[in-house]
Order: sequence, then structure tokens, then C-alpha cells
Amino acid sequence: MAYKISDDCIMCGACAGECPVGAISEGEGKYVIDADTCIDCGSCASTCPVGAPNA
Repeated sequence: MAYKISDDCIMCGACAGECPVGAISEGEGKYVIDADTCIDCGSCASTCPVGAPNA
């Protein structure tokens, strides 16, 4: 199951830079993860300073 980014996102972009498949992009008010592209690696979750991405 793909990761999702919660409303806790502070729009820092750390997660997007760490995603090995480019599944994360800037959305309205928070970053979003393309579920079809996400490979469930967890790189975004381990990089986020506020823990916004979760499975």
C-alpha cells in the first residue's frame, strides 16, 4: 500500500528529494504521493522532520 502524506506536512520538500522513483510532488498546502508510482520503500518517512508520510 502506498504511503500518504498527512496534513502535518510543512512543505519543506525533504521527502520529494529522497524519493527514488519521483512519486512525490508539491500539492495544494502539502506534498502528495502518487500511489501508482510509490514503491513503499519508506525513504520519505525516514526523511520527514515532522513524520507526515505514513503507510
